[in-house]
Amino acid sequence: MTDAEDRKPQSDEARSAFQPPVGVAATAEPESSTTSEFAVPRGLAVPKTGTESETTSEFAVPDGLDVAPAHPADSEGSAFNPPRTYSAQQPPAFTPPTGIPLVSLTRDVPWQDRMRTMLRMPVTERPAPEPVQRHDESGPAVPRVLDLTLRIGELLLAGGEGAEDVEAAMFAVCRSYGLDRCEPNVTFTLLAISYQPSLVDDPVTASRTVRRRSPDYTRLAAVYQLVDDLSDSETHVSLEEAYRRLAEIRRNRHPYSGWVLTAASGLLAGAASVLVGGGFLVFVSAAIGAMLGDRLAWLCAGRGLPEFYQFTAAAMPPAAIGVALTLAHADVKASAVITGGLFALLPGRALVAGVQDGLTGFYITASARLLEVLYFFVGIVTGVLTVLYFGVQLGAKLNPDAALGGDPQPLLQIAASLALSLAFAVLLQQERSTVLMVTLNGGVAWVVFGAMHYTGGISPVASTAVAAGVVGLFGQLLARYRFASALPYTTAAIGPLLPGSATYFGLLGIAQNEIESGLTFLTKAVALATAIAIGVNLGSEISRIFLRIGSPEKRRAAKRTRGF
Repeated sequence: MTDAEDRKPQSDEARSAFQPPVGVAATAEPESSTTSEFAVPRGLAVPKTGTESETTSEFAVPDGLDVAPAHPADSEGSAFNPPRTYSAQQPPAFTPPTGIPLVSLTRDVPWQDRMRTMLRMPVTERPAPEPVQRHDESGPAVPRVLDLTLRIGELLLAGGEGAEDVEAAMFAVCRSYGLDRCEPNVTFTLLAISYQPSLVDDPVTASRTVRRRSPDYTRLAAVYQLVDDLSDSETHVSLEEAYRRLAEIRRNRHPYSGWVLTAASGLLAGAASVLVGGGFLVFVSAAIGAMLGDRLAWLCAGRGLPEFYQFTAAAMPPAAIGVALTLAHADVKASAVITGGLFALLPGRALVAGVQDGLTGFYITASARLLEVLYFFVGIVTGVLTVLYFGVQLGAKLNPDAALGGDPQPLLQIAASLALSLAFAVLLQQERSTVLMVTLNGGVAWVVFGAMHYTGGISPVASTAVAAGVVGLFGQLLARYRFASALPYTTAAIGPLLPGSATYFGLLGIAQNEIESGLTFLTKAVALATAIAIGVNLGSEISRIFLRIGSPEKRRAAKRTRGF
């Protein structure tokens, strides 16, 4: 008995059916006597033709087809081995045996795009980090890195940055110090970040609360520059150096003093009154009213009153000056004076940020921002309605169409739009190097709006949306050129498009007991504000789509459900 028979005894089923039974002598043949129905019968000689193809059967293997070599005849099979004809294909839902393909992100794009791309990826598909700030094998302490990340995110969120951009910045800081398994989470007032060293280690979680917001775009630009330096492999910034620079950013004074901001409020209101048909006297009256309102709001803030009452107090002086001019029978468009004062108070920055968060999937943060805008708007409504009610009781005849009766003056209105954007940029504490660009962007926005609405006769909502889209597109391109945030190039530029006149006419209709007319104008104001926010966000997204950030499939967004 051979070794093969010792290892694996053959059964009756293992024998061939063509073998003779036991006791029957088999004819001696040099080779196997087993015949096949496809074999050539004995005695039939097939001549060789000498051509290339001798086989004509449909069961023959065609030329050029590679066939896997057959297993040796004496190899023994196992019940656990797959058959030779079985070819297993890995389902796409599982990790292939060769591993997940490496995702490479180009380094010649802004860090915002790279971090946003990885945040939109599943955790298992994110590329491994390239720690550029680690100077030794152990690296910095994880709690200190998380604390630095939260402090940077706090300054960005308090400065008005969107939730997605704040998460991208926090993710960039963590990956700069080699923490790849980080998950930042940003809401309206809370920032949290969690880091898990491995699948078997306990996660480390830290959080920070944003108590106060202050629009300071100079500080915002400095924070962006710090994050850019941390993300750059050629710039080595240690953890201690990052803390030192962050402390300097916090201690920096605003570039413009309080009286400069008050003068900017007056310039903004005066330029807005000219946009809606006012003259020189209207310009002066609106500027005085806005400056009085700004000083009154500063007084309320010094006494610790909430922002709701600050907006209510700031809305009263422009409305009071407009009513006083009407009672004095002055040849002035009082509605233009009040409209100009409202332009300085409308929370366009918070509105754009709220709609942007909603469009990018941060619904809780978007709801909170829009609720904040609603409270500010209610505060403005309360202040203006209080003054208008007493004015109507005193006999003031306010004409709702007074501000819309003049013919458009393109050159004067373009100059007013430039002045309005300039004043808005100063109010936002922007860097002096960005003021000129955002001023020109605001002028372009008004030219687009005027060409579509006044010349083309297109509806104001559609014209506003297109003009805001141009603002977002140019702002995003300028931000990418400077590797900075897009807010300093877009927020002030949307100032000429804010719905100040529609807001005033809606409030005037309610004050004169014309509820239907008032609600119509207020609905128009809401539509214009939404068009501005969506236009700015859409312009920014269009610029990201057409600019190269690697391959198109790398920039992913959440897939929404359809019907279920």
